[in-house]
Amino acid sequence: MKKKYRRQPRNTDYSAYRHPRWWPTWAGIAVMWCVAQLPIRFQWWLGKLAGMLAWRFAPRRRHIAEVNIRLCFPELTRAQQDALVRKTFIANGIGLVELGIAWFRNPAEFTGITEVHGKEHLDKALAEGSGVLLLGGHYSTLDLGGSLVTEYIDADVMQRDHNNPLMNAVMTRARERRYGTVLGARDLRGLFRSLRNNRTVWYATDQDYGRKDIVFAPFFGVPAGTITAASRIAARSHCKVVPFSHFRREDKPGYDIYFHPPLESFPSGDDLQDATVINETIEREIRRAPDQYLWMHRRFKTRPDKDDPGFYGDK
Repeated sequence: MKKKYRRQPRNTDYSAYRHPRWWPTWAGIAVMWCVAQLPIRFQWWLGKLAGMLAWRFAPRRRHIAEVNIRLCFPELTRAQQDALVRKTFIANGIGLVELGIAWFRNPAEFTGITEVHGKEHLDKALAEGSGVLLLGGHYSTLDLGGSLVTEYIDADVMQRDHNNPLMNAVMTRARERRYGTVLGARDLRGLFRSLRNNRTVWYATDQDYGRKDIVFAPFFGVPAGTITAASRIAARSHCKVVPFSHFRREDKPGYDIYFHPPLESFPSGDDLQDATVINETIEREIRRAPDQYLWMHRRFKTRPDKDDPGFYGDK
């Protein structure tokens, strides 16, 4: 049975985790650190192996990915959809291994194999002086892409804390070394403070957070519960919303980071229209490398009608 941890305030003091009950987590962290020191090609090989094992032995997650990909890519044949599911597990397996790079190595070591595209869009948005909401997504390079981007820009980040307090401490301390401020997912006061100071704040809206403060906007043509917070943040702060993505190269070790022009006429005053624009923007980025998205998440868990049958075999 998966162990549950009670949500509690962050404690990033490692001395709080000396009790033997934390030793298995420490062992896992030690393995991550060791793997992070290996050559990147070998890390990618290990990530592919981890992804294939998950594809084989995690049927629930595989089912979720299969449902999502069949909903979002109906134009593909069944064989093509199955191949994309398999590639998705491989890409996310590599992403899991890359956590060690993001947490335990200096991202400056990887700038030689990283290319940044469109940074002038971010610079222009910041020149207006009202801060920037960096609109990201849950790509398989989530942590490493964020770590790499801090070599090129100054940014703050909003994070959903890890359920395991020790893993959360390691993650938070790693991010505190890269970002200016690591804000909690509900720390709106801190978010607005950052924007008032003309900071760039990394923010992702592309998961299903339940029915609170959402509209149902199309995502790959499927109505998806989409939070409206980005519109409200932009309306209150007058910040610019700049789409941002990051992907792993397939042909050779390396990464690409993309900044795009700020969303136009955003917010519009219409939450559904704004959510549609956001989903279309993220969808467009996903299509650059469809396998490098977190398709194992139940993106369509919340249905427009509470009585609608769930896509994943549940309500």
